[in-house]
Formats: sequence, structure tokens, C-alpha cells
Amino acid sequence: MSFIKVDPTSDFSFHNLPYGIFSTPDNTRHRVGVAIGDQILDLSVIKSLFRGPVMSRHQDVFDQPTLNAFMALGYEAWREVRRTLQMLLSANESTLRDDVSLRSRAFVHQSAATMHLPAEIGDYTDFYSSRDHATNVGIMFRGKENALMPNWLRLPVGYHGRASSVVVSGTPLRRPSGQMRPDQTKPPVFGPSKQMDIELEMAFFVGGGNQLGEPIPINKAHEHIFGMVLMNDWSARDIQAWEYVPLGPFLGKNFGTTISPWVVPMEALLPFAEPNSIQDPEPLPYLQHHDPYTFNINLFVSLKGTGMADAATICKSNFKYMYWTMKQQLAHHTVNGCNVRPGDLLASGTISGPDPESFGSMLELSWRGSKSIDLGGGETRTFLKDGDEVTITGYCQGDGYRVGFGPCMGTILPALQH
Repeated sequence: MSFIKVDPTSDFSFHNLPYGIFSTPDNTRHRVGVAIGDQILDLSVIKSLFRGPVMSRHQDVFDQPTLNAFMALGYEAWREVRRTLQMLLSANESTLRDDVSLRSRAFVHQSAATMHLPAEIGDYTDFYSSRDHATNVGIMFRGKENALMPNWLRLPVGYHGRASSVVVSGTPLRRPSGQMRPDQTKPPVFGPSKQMDIELEMAFFVGGGNQLGEPIPINKAHEHIFGMVLMNDWSARDIQAWEYVPLGPFLGKNFGTTISPWVVPMEALLPFAEPNSIQDPEPLPYLQHHDPYTFNINLFVSLKGTGMADAATICKSNFKYMYWTMKQQLAHHTVNGCNVRPGDLLASGTISGPDPESFGSMLELSWRGSKSIDLGGGETRTFLKDGDEVTITGYCQGDGYRVGFGPCMGTILPALQH
């Protein structure tokens, strides 16, 4: 274990060691850090301690203001850095433990730090890979007989999102205005969205990319997946419903997407891998893999309105409910030769499970606004109100420790007056 004391309920155990970008009031430069317990280890301070065969030549990546350069070094570099961190932070290693001066410079208390986006996100893709969610939405809009479109069980459906409006946890977002058609017998109207929603998602960062025209084969996909974050892909359902045919989501989605600041490396999540969903019909060969790459990550969504003393949990779900795996998503994304780059963000789509409490959107929890979501104390919702604060949390539960993500939080501000 580590010489840094970590509470058993902390997201940031010695088994985790996630990467993030932070600054402090006395040093506003954005820099690379690793979370452990309530501390951040500043890698720019200890970069000279990374002396392995790969990192001895690339210590400068820890001087960068984003993780992109580190991500780009690839799979072997990530593994080497993790081994070095585990060694440096272990209880029986003196390099950091016994050097009072170095420790005072290298460690920052998380409460003193401001977190930033972990990477410069070049492109953002959102998948639609939860069968329960796709079925629920299909039933609402098309009926039980046509709940899943013919392609859904054959390929990981996705669309290109907007990278410029991905924000880090804690950033408030303004209620969007746009065109809606609430009454199908009348022309569309313009105004603030009345059906603001959350989407419980997770996402992974691409590490090493691929050349244009050269797909990433599924048996190599894990070497290109750097790590995962929590995501709230906010949605304006009424704007989306009017605009999305025939080309898919646009203004109903691109006004804001929130991610958690700490990127949990895949190596930390592998002990929590579970058998993949049984896929019937069997996918085409380029999408087939049999090693477990579905993860037991407990997920929670809470909502706190302006008049509420405490937040109410509105959803308890799990990443293991996903139908398509991240390897399949990446292999499919690149099978046509599309090139992905370090720092690209690929999201799961809304994560819903089989039970109503595991539905990952208010669209499902309120069944398209037909029933109220009880928040306690007389408070109810069908969709979000101005001032509502939504927090997503998630963790894997080990034996006496957690591998977690920290909060993914955002608050809805009133729409601009037009």
C-alpha cells in the first residue's frame, strides 16, 4: 500500500491513480497531476524520477498543460508510468516518503486545486450503446414493435458531437433556446427549452491514434484506450425532437457536455472487468472479441434544486449494462479508415439498466413527462428546472478500497432573454 493515508471510501485509492490537469492559486500554470486520497501528486515536480526505457526520453510530457502528449506516447509508456507511480507511492519506497522538501513541493491538497479539462479534445463521438435505453426511447417514440431500429443489434450506432462545448465538472450551463414544435397541429415556436434533461454516460479518451485509411483492429483496440471519465451529456429533448430527423441530434445536444476531471486508467479498471453482453445476432468478424471488456462500475445521479437542503438520488445504474463494448466502438469508428487522435473523446451513450431506478435519463424516469420523479420534501420533477444541480458519481468497489472518478457536476442557469 501507500505511505499516503487513503480512506476506504475515497475514490482515489492506491489502486486507482487517475490523471488530471490542475492549477493552484500560487501557481496558475496548468499541470499534470495524479490523485491519491485527498492529495494531488504534481508530476511536473517529479518528472526526473521517470527513468524507464520509454519515459527517460519523454519526461517533458509532464510539463504540458494537457494530457495529450502523454496520451500520444502509447500503451507501453502508460504502463511504465503507472509502474513507476506505484513504486514511488508505495509504503516501502523512500524516494518521496522520506524527502520532506520534495514532498512539500510535489503534493498539493485537492481542496486547494482548480481542476481543468484533462485534454484538448479534438473530436467527440457519442454512441448509443445501452440496449435498455435504446429500447425505452424506441417504445416511447415508435412503439414496442419497432423499439430497436434494424441496425441497432448489428453495429454500435453513434454520431459526431461538438468538442468545443465539452466542459469540466463544476462549469454551469445555460438553458438553451431553440425551435420546438410542442403542438403538431401548429407551426414551430422559438424559446427556452422546457424539457432540459440529463444523460448518465461514461466516456473514454483515445490515446495513440491511427493513420488515415488504417483501421484499428479490435484485437489492438485496448492499446488505444487511455482511460475513462464520467459524463453528463445534457439534452434539450423538445429541441431535439423537432430537429433530429433526418440527420440526428444537433442543437438539442451541442450546447454543453460535462465530464469529470480525473481520467481513470484502464489498467485500474481491468480487475473489475466482467463478461461482455451476449450479442445475438453475432456481430460481423471485425466487431468480435471474447475477452471481458465490460466493467462493474456503480453509477449514481443526484439532483439538488434551489430550495432543497439535500440532494436526492434519482438514478442508480451500472456501466456493466452496456451492450456494445469500448473495443467494439473504437474498431467500428475506424473500420472505414477514419483516423482518431490523442485526446479524442468517445462516449457510451445513456447508460440505463433493466429496472426503472437504473434509467439514466429523466426522459425515461418520467416516461416522457407522463409521471413525476419524487425528490422528497414535496419536490418533484419531470425535467430540469433552472438552478438544479446535477451530480454524477461512480466507482468500482474493491476489497476495502474503491477505484472511483470523483464528481461530474453541473448547474442549469436560466436561458438568455431574447
